[in-house]
Amino acid sequence: MTPTSTPPPRGIDPQALLAIRDLELRARVVVEGLWSGLHRSPYSGFSVEFTEYRQYSPGDDLRHLDWKVAARTDREFIKKYEEETNLRCLFLVDTSRSMLFGSRGWTKADYARTLAATFALFLHQQRDVIGLAMFADEITDYIPPRFRPGHFRRLVAALDREPSGRDTRLGHALEQAALLTRKRSLIFILSDFLSPVAEWEAALGHLTAARHDVRVVQVLDPAERTLEFGTAANWEDMETGRQLYVDPQQARAGYLEKFNAHQTEVAAAFDQRGVAHQVVTTDQPLDFALLELIQPRGAARRFATRRIQR
Repeated sequence: MTPTSTPPPRGIDPQALLAIRDLELRARVVVEGLWSGLHRSPYSGFSVEFTEYRQYSPGDDLRHLDWKVAARTDREFIKKYEEETNLRCLFLVDTSRSMLFGSRGWTKADYARTLAATFALFLHQQRDVIGLAMFADEITDYIPPRFRPGHFRRLVAALDREPSGRDTRLGHALEQAALLTRKRSLIFILSDFLSPVAEWEAALGHLTAARHDVRVVQVLDPAERTLEFGTAANWEDMETGRQLYVDPQQARAGYLEKFNAHQTEVAAAFDQRGVAHQVVTTDQPLDFALLELIQPRGAARRFATRRIQR
């Protein structure tokens, strides 16, 4: 008899998830699914380091037991110094026209906004402080980091508005974010990062120099990585409006060379500044992307340790 192997975990189908019109409900579907499967996850250590819990030991004061986490995960955790360790997080979400591209029936903007709402809900449930800045050529919507009743729904309402930006000026938006974020924070940037690195590299350095823990989620459509666009046709630049006739078969080799060179330059810019860089495509299950986000690593792990020891 051939031994049976455990099938690989299946994430939430993005098509089914993004068919849910209510953004808050989408976020809750992902987060509740994450919590229910957390004790079976290979990332079993993240709760201790990221949310600053430790497992309950006999003799611990039961007043510090987090009963909500116990109900969700069937595991007992003690939360350490809750009033001192709340995380301050700002989400920077790209709303430029380039984010409106989508080859699968939904756009990069749909995916990025859902991922931001999902992670914001995850942090909100940990009583962490969350804020939001949405940008194209500049920051157009800013909600300061807070933890108060109704704050998460205010963030969701802002994320749920259709993107209205046009050109991307990522560097300018990052400079504005640095001015708005005076307290040391965890900053998540969600963008396609398809603009030239030279336009935003210095501004990114200003954020890291201010000792913010910066993490990047680069959201791409699968077709942008392969140029699998089908037949030749006229295509319109979503930011400039310029029209160009493109035959994917003929253009693919040159396009992939330039795209891969750009990705190499992007990764080098992040690595040089110690910025965690995650590339996701819009066909990837959002719960898998969220699991990757909440892993403690590098600067985030050191940041968490300092918060405990303050």
